[in-house]
Amino acid sequence: MTQRILVIDDEVDMLMLLRMIIEDNTDYDVETTNSPSEGIKMFRDEDYDLVITDLKMPGMDGMDIFNEFKGLKPEVPVIMITAYGSIETADDALRKGIAEFITKPFRKDSILFTIRRVLELASVRRENLELKRRLDEEKR
Repeated sequence: MTQRILVIDDEVDMLMLLRMIIEDNTDYDVETTNSPSEGIKMFRDEDYDLVITDLKMPGMDGMDIFNEFKGLKPEVPVIMITAYGSIETADDALRKGIAEFITKPFRKDSILFTIRRVLELASVRRENLELKRRLDEEKR
């Protein structure tokens, strides 16, 4: 089954760039929105394997979106992208559970590597949870 990625960024050019990079170099499906509130609605209504969101957006920032998503589907990893990155901001985001923190501008190969790595790690975590669940059932 093809993995699905939701990208949220208020800059339409960035949405188009990320969609092009991901779709031209992988078999992942990409959906985009430049509205944080629309992104939350999409996340509630659909299943995604990964979310990529900008940190600084009008109305709602990426950490607000992340907190909302963690309350809905905590197993879905979130990659945060920002042009305003600092070590303190990245550390704080990673401590709170962001899968990866990337600063703009980024290189195509770097973002693709990060996406693949985060998706692979999420897959391993899901497999481990499933195996643990099965073992627990067998013990009963």
